[in-house]
Amino acid sequence: MKKLLLIIATIATAMSAGAEVNSREINEGWRFRQWRGENWYPATVPGTVHTDLMANEIIEDPFFRLNERGVQWVDKEDWMYETHLNATAEEVSATNQELVFHGLDTYATIYLNHHRILKVNNMHRTWRVDVKGILKEGDNLLEVLFESPIKVDLPKYDKFDYTFNTGPDQAQQGGLFNKTLSIFARKAGYHYGWDWGPRLVTSGIWRPIELQTWSGERINNVHYIQKDVTAKKATLSTVVEVLADEAKTGAELVITADGKKVASKVVDLEKGMNKVTLDYTLKNPRLWWCNGLGEAYLTQFATTLNVGGKAVETENTRIGIRSLKLIHKPDDQGHCLYFELNGKPVFAKGACMVPMDNFLPRITTEKYLKHVLDAKDVNMNMIRVWGGGVYEDDRFYDFCDEHGIMVWQDFMFACSTYPADEEFLANIRQEAIDNVRRLRNHCSIAVWCGNNECQDVYYGWGGRHRYYIEKGVEELTTKQFEDMYFVTLPEVVEEYAGGVPYRPSSPFAFRTTPSDGINGDDHYWGVWHGRDSIGHYNVKKARFFSEYGFQSFPEFESVKIYAPQERDWRYNSEVMMDHQRAGSYANGLIRDYMRDEYRVPEDFPTFLYVGGILQGDAIKTAFEAHRRDMPHCMGSLVWQHNDCWPVASWAARDWYGRWKAQQYFSKYALDDVLVSPLVTGDTLTITVVNDRRAMVKGDDAKGYGP
Repeated sequence: MKKLLLIIATIATAMSAGAEVNSREINEGWRFRQWRGENWYPATVPGTVHTDLMANEIIEDPFFRLNERGVQWVDKEDWMYETHLNATAEEVSATNQELVFHGLDTYATIYLNHHRILKVNNMHRTWRVDVKGILKEGDNLLEVLFESPIKVDLPKYDKFDYTFNTGPDQAQQGGLFNKTLSIFARKAGYHYGWDWGPRLVTSGIWRPIELQTWSGERINNVHYIQKDVTAKKATLSTVVEVLADEAKTGAELVITADGKKVASKVVDLEKGMNKVTLDYTLKNPRLWWCNGLGEAYLTQFATTLNVGGKAVETENTRIGIRSLKLIHKPDDQGHCLYFELNGKPVFAKGACMVPMDNFLPRITTEKYLKHVLDAKDVNMNMIRVWGGGVYEDDRFYDFCDEHGIMVWQDFMFACSTYPADEEFLANIRQEAIDNVRRLRNHCSIAVWCGNNECQDVYYGWGGRHRYYIEKGVEELTTKQFEDMYFVTLPEVVEEYAGGVPYRPSSPFAFRTTPSDGINGDDHYWGVWHGRDSIGHYNVKKARFFSEYGFQSFPEFESVKIYAPQERDWRYNSEVMMDHQRAGSYANGLIRDYMRDEYRVPEDFPTFLYVGGILQGDAIKTAFEAHRRDMPHCMGSLVWQHNDCWPVASWAARDWYGRWKAQQYFSKYALDDVLVSPLVTGDTLTITVVNDRRAMVKGDDAKGYGP
C-alpha cells in the first residue's frame, strides 16, 4: 500500500511540475455535404466549400472563362462538415482540453459528440472552447455546420429603412439585385466582388483546427516590447502570460537572446492567468534594417518556464530589434508623414497587396515567399496589407521580418460605412485583439491603420447627405463611425500592440474631414480615374502616396490559360469582359491612354503587350516623381502588388505569378541610387536620389539604373 501511495505521489509531483502542451491539427478524415442533401463527399481541411466542390467535380473552376457565373448558388446553401477524432487516454486525462479554431468562414455552429460547443460569426477571429467532459477516449464526432452568409445577412439588410454606403459589392452578380450584404458580415470584403475580383462568397474551415491538452503550467503568450532602441543599447520588456492549474511557489522565467541569458525572474504563480514582466537591456544590439538599408537581422529569443527545478515549456521567437516610428507633425507645408527606422527617416517604397487567392487555403508557403521576394527583388521596403481582405497568415509576416519588408497593416474595413451597433463593436474589438496579439512580435509591423478609404467614403465622396442626412440618421452613423475608428480600434492598439502607432484611416488628414494630400497620406487617382495625363504624376504633390495605380491586362500567355478559345481573344470579348471587373470604363481608359502615349495596335497579343508597357511607364514615372520630391514626399505605395484571380487590374504581377512590365520598370525606378531626368519645357533637370545610409561617390561615366 505504501508503495502504491509512493507511485501516486510521484505521478502527482510530475503533474504539478507542469506538462508540455500537446497540440495536434484535426485535418484528416473530413467529409462534407449540402445541408439539405444526403450525399457525402471527401473534404480537405483547411479548405473552402468551393474548392471541395471543385475537387469532387461538382462545380468547374470559377476562374476559367465564364464559370464564375455558374457557381453563385453555392453561397445560398448551408453546408455540413464532419470528421471523427480519435482521442487518446493521455488527452482525455489532461486537466485542460481545448479545441482551437484558427479560422471559420463565417457563420458556423460546432458540435462535439452532438453537444453544441460553439457558435461563431467572424472569419477573422480565433475561437477557443473547453471540451473537457465532452471529449472522450476513442472515437469523437466533430461537426461544423456552416450557414449561408446570404441567408443570415439578408434580414439585416431588410430591417433598415436606409442603406449604407458600400464598396464594390457585386450583389447583382450574385442574384441579389441591389442588396449589398458585405458590410454586415465580419468576412473578407473582396469575397463579395471588387473592381479587380470575382464574387465568390466562400464558407469553410479556412485555417487549422487544433486539439490542445495540458496539465499543470504552461506559457500562454510572450510579448516582447521594445521600449527604447539605439545602436548602443536596447531597453526591452517581456510580458509573459503563464497559466497554472494551481498556485505554485518559486517558478522561474528565463529569457535568452542568441543563446545568452539576458533576464530571469522567480515568481509565485496563482491559480489561473499570471502576467510576469521582465525588464532588461541589451548592449550593442544587432539592429534590424529594412530592405536597402542594411541587414534584416533577427535575434533568436527563447523564454523558458521552470517549475520545481524543471523546464516546463520554452517558447522561441525571432525578434528584429529596431526603433520604428511614424512621424506625423505639423510643418510649414501641412503635416508630414514618414517612417523613421533606427533614427533614420526612410522613404517608403512599395505596393499595396490584396489576398493572393479567392480561396485562401490554396496560398502555400512557397507562394507567400515569392510574394515577398518579388517585392524585395525590385527594391521595395514596404507592403501595405489592404483592408478589404484578411489579416494574413503568420508565414507572410515571417518572410517580411526575414527580408526587411515593413508592413502597413490595415484593419479589415474598406470603402464602406458599417452598422456598428454594440454587438458589432464587441465582435470587432475581439477580432482586433486576436490579430494584434498574434502579430505584435513581428518587427515588420510598422503601423496599424483603421481602414481603407472609409474616412473619405463618409466625409468626402458626397454620399453622407444622400445616405444619412436626408434619412435623419447622421447622428447615429457618425457615432458608430467614431466608435469604430477613434475609440475601439485605437484602444486595442494602445493596450496590446506594444507601441506600434495607429492611424484612423488611409488616406487620412483630420478627424471630421476627407483627406487632402497636404496633411498625411493620399490616395491619388487623378491619373486613371481622373483622366489626368501620365505626365501629371510629375506635377501632383503629396506628403505620402499610400495608393495610386494604372491598369493593364495579363500577358497573352496568361490569358490563354483562362481564356483559351480564339473567340475570347478580343479585349472586349465576353470572357475578357468578365475578367475585367472595372468594365468597359477601364478598357476605354486603357485605349485612351494608349492612344495618347503610343498607338493602339489592332491585333490582340500586341494590344496586351503595349498595354503592359504603358502601365510600366506610368508607374515608373510616378515612382521617380515621388522620390524626386523628397523630403516633402516620403512614401510611394503603388496599387497593387498582386491579383486574387486571373484578371485585368492594376497589379504588377498576375495571378499566375508572372511579372508584368511594371515590375521590371519598378526595379530601376526604386533602385537605392536613382538618376532621374525630367524635361520641363526647355529645361532638363537631373535629380540624383540616394536612399543608402552612406554617401555615394560617382561620376558621369558610372550611372545607376537603366
